Amino acid sequence: MERGNHTSASEFILLGLSSQPERQELIFWLFLVMYLVGVAGNLLIILAIGSDSHLHTPMYFFLSNLSLVDFCFISTTVPQMLVNIQMQTQSISYGGCLAQIYFCILLANMDNFLLMAMSYDRYVAICHPLHYSTMMSMQTSALMLGSSWLIAGFHALLHTLLMAQLEFCASNIIPYFFCDLVPLLQLSCSNTQLNQLMILLVGGLIVLIPFLGILISYIHIMSAVLKVPSARGKQKAFSTCGSHLTIVILFYGTIIGVYLNPSSSNSTDKDSLASVMYMVVTPMLNPFIYCLRNKDMKGALRKLFGVKILSCGL
Repeated sequence: MERGNHTSASEFILLGLSSQPERQELIFWLFLVMYLVGVAGNLLIILAIGSDSHLHTPMYFFLSNLSLVDFCFISTTVPQMLVNIQMQTQSISYGGCLAQIYFCILLANMDNFLLMAMSYDRYVAICHPLHYSTMMSMQTSALMLGSSWLIAGFHALLHTLLMAQLEFCASNIIPYFFCDLVPLLQLSCSNTQLNQLMILLVGGLIVLIPFLGILISYIHIMSAVLKVPSARGKQKAFSTCGSHLTIVILFYGTIIGVYLNPSSSNSTDKDSLASVMYMVVTPMLNPFIYCLRNKDMKGALRKLFGVKILSCGL
């Protein structure tokens, strides 16, 4: 690909998790199973919430959107990896790589914003229950969701456009199973100071502000719950936050493992494993965390399957 007086890569090589043929087959089936489980789980959450009118509340509105984002997130990278293994190739086109970067940033940001919105919902429900219907109306929830998509889309587009201006003159090998922003910047022979500055300033704010929002919400929640006199009341209050808190820990824990872990020449395998946790395992586990710990979701799933079985019988 020619750009001015420079030659840029027309494709990139994704090293994946292993180059050994016997491991490739195992990786293929493992990721295929994880992908199908993740897709099925997230779609079931969406269908269950949509079919049960009792779950048409802000909390489950955000949960259904989180499942939609996780469905898209896992579909952004895993199918490409499965195709590459089957076709016995490791290449991805320049345009395909940029598309992966855009959607990975977009969807990761949306996970971030939705987790913050859900924590705020729990804060209002526990700390201001009498004002819940006014503070967390469906109009407010829709506004929060729409603004999240706009900010996430702008942030993803910013990094993608900045990346499109760079030249790649030397190596085109990415030591992961998907195109990620930082490893791709390390391959560029252009000046990447602006890109790195935007990652530090804009990216840092987009991650830090929701994280602080979640932290402050849970500080207020814990303070309110500890004032509840009965042990049963405390348990009931904490139980409404348990699933969300588990997902928050899993999400930010894997982010720290991927992006904040000091890198070295011998850490590629560890970084690859952390990226699998972040990109595949977390979106796959989220539906199970909510279904196993949430009575309302269990009831909605029973109704969903009961209606399907009845309709098949008829």
